[in-house]
Amino acid sequence: MSGFALTIVLVAAFLHASWNAVVKAATDRAIVLAAVSATHATLGVALVLFATPPSPASWLYIFLSTIIHYGYYVFLFQSYRLGDLSQVYPIARGLAPALVAFGAYVLIGETLPPLGWAGLASITFGIAFLAFQRGAANADPRAVGAAAINGVLIASYSVVDGIGVRLSDSPFGYMGWLFLLEFPVTLFVLFRRRHDPLSIDRKTVLLGFIGGLGAVTAYGLVIYAKTIAPLGAVSAVRESSVIIAALIGLFVFGERPWLARIVSAVIVACGVIALAFSG
Repeated sequence: MSGFALTIVLVAAFLHASWNAVVKAATDRAIVLAAVSATHATLGVALVLFATPPSPASWLYIFLSTIIHYGYYVFLFQSYRLGDLSQVYPIARGLAPALVAFGAYVLIGETLPPLGWAGLASITFGIAFLAFQRGAANADPRAVGAAAINGVLIASYSVVDGIGVRLSDSPFGYMGWLFLLEFPVTLFVLFRRRHDPLSIDRKTVLLGFIGGLGAVTAYGLVIYAKTIAPLGAVSAVRESSVIIAALIGLFVFGERPWLARIVSAVIVACGVIALAFSG
């Protein structure tokens, strides 16, 4: 991987961890997520207008991915309402690639080389260590549950989109409709606030738009990096966001215990890197 490619993937990892930190930091997380989805939908409009429409064979996958993303927003909200960034983020992001690898083995018999199984074991151990570390008993167990469910959802839409985008014959058209169909998330939140519109703070909305720009930019940078660097290397470096999120949680939010969370995040990240390079 060139220095340029490495730099933009690290920036993408930082942006992804940062927009999750924005959601965690917000006093009104529902409005922040509504603004994030609105930002995605705005980009979706532009892509739908200018990109080639996706083929009919991909529409089932667009529908399935959209439904899964709705659940993702629900459990993202719940995990940050109940838990710490440095705990729930590594669980959700680390669990997803392990589930994809294990699901491929169970469903289609796709086997992993020894390095891949070592990576899977490392991720499992790191997540278990994070979830059950000393002091975790004082945390709300629902936070770990919400993060774990989100990991399942991330793995699910990753598999669905991986198939759908290949059938679409138009990756940008596929992404455009996927982004555009996030707009009901914004409508749902605004509908829930219809009787109290004054509770929507402009600064919180702006924070959400900033988070949305970070999310969209991170996604775009990773997509671009995959055109100039090996896919495995991009995926591996991308998961450095696990460590970045842990550091943000510790140093920005003052989350504790600090040592166990850093160790857990590093173990998870090493496992993901092993999985990425094993193929």
